[in-house]
Amino acid sequence: MMKNKILFTSLGCDKNLVDSEMMIGLLQDRGYEFTDDEQEADIVVINTCCFIGDAKEESIENILEMAELKKSGQLKALIVTGCLAQRYKEEVQKEIPEVDAILGITNINQIVDAIDEILQGKSENHINDINAPLVYGQKRVVTTGGHFAYLKIAEGCDKHCTYCIIPKIRGDYRSVPKEVLLKEARELVASGVKELILVAQETTVYGVDLYGHKALPELLRELCAIEDLRWIRILYCYPEEITEELIQVMKEEPKICHYLDMPIQHASDAILSRMARRTSEAELREMVAKLREEIPDICLRTTLISGFPGETQEDFEKLYRFVNEMEFDRLGVFCYSPEEDTPAATMPNQVPEEVKASRRDELMELQQAVAFEKAERKVGTKMEVLIEGFLPEDDVYVGRSYMDAPAIDGMVFVYSDRELQTGDMVMVEVTDSKEYDLEAKLLD
Repeated sequence: MMKNKILFTSLGCDKNLVDSEMMIGLLQDRGYEFTDDEQEADIVVINTCCFIGDAKEESIENILEMAELKKSGQLKALIVTGCLAQRYKEEVQKEIPEVDAILGITNINQIVDAIDEILQGKSENHINDINAPLVYGQKRVVTTGGHFAYLKIAEGCDKHCTYCIIPKIRGDYRSVPKEVLLKEARELVASGVKELILVAQETTVYGVDLYGHKALPELLRELCAIEDLRWIRILYCYPEEITEELIQVMKEEPKICHYLDMPIQHASDAILSRMARRTSEAELREMVAKLREEIPDICLRTTLISGFPGETQEDFEKLYRFVNEMEFDRLGVFCYSPEEDTPAATMPNQVPEEVKASRRDELMELQQAVAFEKAERKVGTKMEVLIEGFLPEDDVYVGRSYMDAPAIDGMVFVYSDRELQTGDMVMVEVTDSKEYDLEAKLLD
């Protein structure tokens, strides 16, 4: 009997990707085969995102495209999971009847049951309460190339920023127990992973719900004890939650990359207050100064929102000045996207789309100059690089330094006379900078 082939699409963030990898692991264990070709697929699973308008559109487009294949009779099953499935289950069912089953974010362990039911002619949705107990400890199939992997340390969020829908989709903040994470980390490292990237809606408050205190520093120390693990990178650190203890662990443990992703969203106190953020411009300045003083080679990444409701020209100029003075190493800007059921969506003084976009472009132009200059300053320095592949047409290897998180930051192009393998960690000397990227030669 021919096995059914599954096309699996994972949209949205790295946290969603971990859920996808768990579902793929469960399906692989059951003997399913996978394909990237929609013409070969018997079953399609789409793990959706709906964090902002663009993500929602991408998810819906993907579902509609696959619904056409279902109509044509090519597909036996179309399953939708993830954030959009959780939030808009009734709408998906009503508007896209080709979808056979919907799985909520706490139901990923039921993916095999859902497919079995559809193939047997039954179609049942699996939607738990968003605060249902976490699914963890599943076998995972790493889809990131094998040399780095994301480690999702918590689910949900308790912050309730006024623009954000995440608490209503993914529920309250729930940490994954330390022993589960350490077991998962050891298994990932045993399979060849060199870099673990810690992710959650917010990593800095890890453990508060389980242990009564912020346990990220303890988790980091225990992860550092895993022998063949080389790098640990921390994403999604809220500035007000960064403790002295966390900074000290980053300083003391050589495996922890001197890289911090610290989304601040804005720097005008009036806008930060409307966003229900828990910091002020003065506190942000203080935190950036402290991090740079304690860890001089730290690479700081942040994200900003342009055109939040009520953002005046004066608010924007404060943010512009702040970005200019702070000189973040990495920075992304998103135009504000009004999300249903969030307080910000109904706030007065919504900013016109063209104003949001022009403010975003101004900030990105400013940041570009900062980033290019910082890249130039790296010429002549030596650094360790994790090799990620080879570009035969340019005869050059491509990799990342401690300053580069995958998919969002720059690359290091490494020229080498000897053959390198994906996953190798090598010392290089930077010879040139090309905008956000660096060129380097291998050091013996």
